[in-house]
Amino acid sequence: MSDFPSVERRGTLIIGNCQAGVQLASSLRELGDTDPIVLLGEEAHPPYQRPPLSKAFLKGEATAESLTFRTPDFYADHHIDIVTGEQIVHISRDARGGEAIAASGRIFGFARLALTVGASPRRIPLDGSDLGGVTYLRDLEDAAALERSLRTAKNVVVIGGGFIGLEVAAGARASGKTVTVLEAAPRLIGRAVSEATSEFYLRAHRRRGTTVVLDARVTRIAGANGSVTGVELGDGSIVPADLVLIGVGVVPRTELAEQLGLSIDNGIVVDSHARTSDGLTVAAGDCANMPNPSITDFGNGRVRLESVQNSVEQAKVAAATLLGLDAEHRTVPWFWSDQADLKLQIAGLSTGHDQVVLRGDPDSEKFSVLYYRDGEIIAADCINCPLDFITVRQALHTGQAIPAGLVTDTSVSLKKLLAAEPALERK
Repeated sequence: MSDFPSVERRGTLIIGNCQAGVQLASSLRELGDTDPIVLLGEEAHPPYQRPPLSKAFLKGEATAESLTFRTPDFYADHHIDIVTGEQIVHISRDARGGEAIAASGRIFGFARLALTVGASPRRIPLDGSDLGGVTYLRDLEDAAALERSLRTAKNVVVIGGGFIGLEVAAGARASGKTVTVLEAAPRLIGRAVSEATSEFYLRAHRRRGTTVVLDARVTRIAGANGSVTGVELGDGSIVPADLVLIGVGVVPRTELAEQLGLSIDNGIVVDSHARTSDGLTVAAGDCANMPNPSITDFGNGRVRLESVQNSVEQAKVAAATLLGLDAEHRTVPWFWSDQADLKLQIAGLSTGHDQVVLRGDPDSEKFSVLYYRDGEIIAADCINCPLDFITVRQALHTGQAIPAGLVTDTSVSLKKLLAAEPALERK
């Protein structure tokens, strides 16, 4: 432990002023904590919502100010000290607390430590990736730069057919741009949804005028005079582009956790109480790899989730753990993605499913895909079907059944099927 006698080691230091960080600070106060709280982030902005960056913000329907989580008065009234523009580069700690040193030289003492450091865009080593007009999207500065570029761009290429890439592609196409999505995998959003859902989104984006290339092998990004002009594929062809968004996923930020000697496995390893391997620090949000009871029998029973709901619920548990209270993260995960006029809502985790049931007609752009394991509902993809989504969430939360053999009849609501079945004991 470094000797910094002038730094008082008390209260909670939360590193990462994202969704999880804000919720953790708020939950500490809700649980009656009166000790100092410092919520620290690298960006110059106060804490803000990230999901709208690829949707409403790019369409001009949201501003930086409208994305802020709380007013300055909220933080002041709850005695939460917001620190912006500070990057922590070193932490030392023991059972009594510790100190965190920022790149600026500022030192922050703490008795309790929380890591809500999030994730960073996954970079791909492509020639030309440093050209003007080539961008990633993760934070407000990225979104502001992308929004400015979209105003004048004519040919937009999105490398990556995941949620972020497709959301940006849909918005760009709706504004009249020529848009091409290049996906290296054989289907879109393949890690998150079924083949039926993937195929639907492929057809839906193509119907709206977006060119989608699957199994795409990008070899380099071409340019002239320092600016991007196109993206070269493995066959030598070049897709014209004056704007390229690279959206190939994110990498959890684990640098500080590694420095502390914490266990790392696709994120910071935590238990169901959001506690890290040192038994002292907590972690929550996109950076944390946690056990999930719905996938206990698959892989190592752990999952790292990137969603607002997960960040909020996990942060609540982390706050309770810091205060010595008994809380456990067992909430049913859910996610959403807005792509043009298509709203995808996902309830549960489909890992290990052995049956997929289609409810409705994909050509109507209003249908659901239900996943079952051993005859029990475990997840659903709902496209423009909010009532199906709500019902599946309820079933997963309460352990009620939704019989696979009855769900294809869309004249009967899932809610009626749910009401007809007795509750089951959740495994």
